[in-house]
Amino acid sequence: MPSHFAIPRPHTTVVLAMSADGKIADVARSPARFSSSADRTHLETQIALADGVLFGANTLRAYGTTLGISNPKLLQLRQQGGVPPQPVQIVCSGSADFDPQLRFFRQQVPRWLLTTAGGAQHWQKEQASGVERFERILVADTSTGEMDWKNAFQQLIQLGVERLALLGGGELVAALLAADLIDEFWLTICPLILGGRTAPTPVAGEGFFSHLARPLELLTVQTIEHEVFLHYRLQRS
Repeated sequence: MPSHFAIPRPHTTVVLAMSADGKIADVARSPARFSSSADRTHLETQIALADGVLFGANTLRAYGTTLGISNPKLLQLRQQGGVPPQPVQIVCSGSADFDPQLRFFRQQVPRWLLTTAGGAQHWQKEQASGVERFERILVADTSTGEMDWKNAFQQLIQLGVERLALLGGGELVAALLAADLIDEFWLTICPLILGGRTAPTPVAGEGFFSHLARPLELLTVQTIEHEVFLHYRLQRS
């Protein structure tokens, strides 16, 4: 755990693939399927190291599913480590407004919802209609109805989520970066240019002025064919 936190929280790693010009999807925000099989293997490996996988509602809407662990070696390693075969999949949405018919709700993975009090009420109405349920609903909001990220992360660590993989999107990454709740980045640079003023990037939100930019320490660089895998750690004073 980072020593500058008085209250324990999950160690959080962002794992994203992006184009050479820094886009995680095209201007239509279509599902990003431009990475290689090597990157998919890398992503599955990072997921296998986590207790929980966190992603936003827009990411869920775009893909309709989540990536479960299917590699026998990774499943065996998790079994040897005494953890469930699949990490818990945590959807973060303040409104909890997404299609309950998505294939995600039929996948054989544990599912949690991280939301606000209003979002929890909305989803409970969906449950009353016979929708597949989340195993757990975590409510963490401020007095103004916005997400209370530090409270949310305190709940996650209390529930045994010590390592968290964050898979996007850019708005969620930006919010957690602003709250100083991210420890590492795994960025895969894919060999294509997407362009576009509105195409999403790994970190969206309002942005940071240069004097407030979060410095990174480069830990490793690996090249597989035409892709580059970058591993960074956030520098903290």
